[in-house]
Amino acid sequence: MVSNPQMIAGSYHPGDVTFLLKPVQMAPTDIATKEDRIQSGAAHYSEMISQERRPDDRYLSIFETARRNGVDRIAREISALARRIAQRVTTGSLAPQITLCSLVRAGVPYGVLLQRELLALGIDSCHFGVSIIRDRGLDGNAIAYILDRRPVGGVVFVDGWTGKGAIACELQTSWQALTGRDSAELVVLADPSGFATMSGSHDDWLIPSGILGANVSGLISRSILNRDVIGPDDFHGSIPVDHLADIDVSLDFVDQISREMARHRTAPMPSAPSADLQALRRRALACVHAIAAEYDVTNLNRIKPGIAEATRAVLRRRPHKVFLRSRDDGDLGALIHLCNTDGVDMVVDADLTGPYRAITLIENRA
Repeated sequence: MVSNPQMIAGSYHPGDVTFLLKPVQMAPTDIATKEDRIQSGAAHYSEMISQERRPDDRYLSIFETARRNGVDRIAREISALARRIAQRVTTGSLAPQITLCSLVRAGVPYGVLLQRELLALGIDSCHFGVSIIRDRGLDGNAIAYILDRRPVGGVVFVDGWTGKGAIACELQTSWQALTGRDSAELVVLADPSGFATMSGSHDDWLIPSGILGANVSGLISRSILNRDVIGPDDFHGSIPVDHLADIDVSLDFVDQISREMARHRTAPMPSAPSADLQALRRRALACVHAIAAEYDVTNLNRIKPGIAEATRAVLRRRPHKVFLRSRDDGDLGALIHLCNTDGVDMVVDADLTGPYRAITLIENRA
């Protein structure tokens, strides 16, 4: 690793997060070409990036409604998660120095909120944004950078949600390979598939940031691992998403929730969500395999379960169908708006969606 690595700045306050990402520039790949290259095996998804779609006024209005409806819940659940981390520091199951590693990008807003709350609770905590890429793992240079400065026993990874558990499994495999430790600590807001160490709930609910991209995550792209722009000693890369700067709500989103979190700090500590994690995993996997069987899907990466993943797949990929638990579900407003705008076929089937409220099936381009 280089001694003085380049790092992308993002649009958060410097004290909120340090992004261990190299700023890069790449020509965008159109979505159809990207899908063809991914499914044919000609390129890995991390080697390409499309220009991020600009949300229309109706979509931004749906986000604002979701934000109004979700602020108190997020504040309550993040406050509880921060106190649970603090308790584990007290009992010794986590090191006194906590290092939050948000998985870019979905984990970043919640890592920022946890960082602020842990500091308010008097915990020695710092926060990094790090890359993890399916089939490639964690950014080993970023992890080495962190472990040169902070104890391994206090590392806590942060993400927004679990879909079918692919990234959670990638995290565990990669963490063990990099550190020799059996399990990585993973904290998420929503864990419908049962893969997180700590979670706000096991519900598939409308997390507001899940339906936006760069303009709620610090104005950075998803991470990039293309050897034309990333050398062996570099951090994984990211592109500044400047064309969305005029509608950036990254700071406003976390600031609003932070103000609410102060009210929950002295409230009685809520119980951790209770669930049989193995049962959640089995149910999630059964749902994914049911869709795969019915629609002759051999690559499970084409199935994107959960409100956030289903919505992001319509924004960034070539969807074939979107499965809804109910068309009348207000939390699916953004997804339904996108489907109507883009002419994506929607299928209402509560049995097929299982524990999820929405699932997107990516078009077969192989």
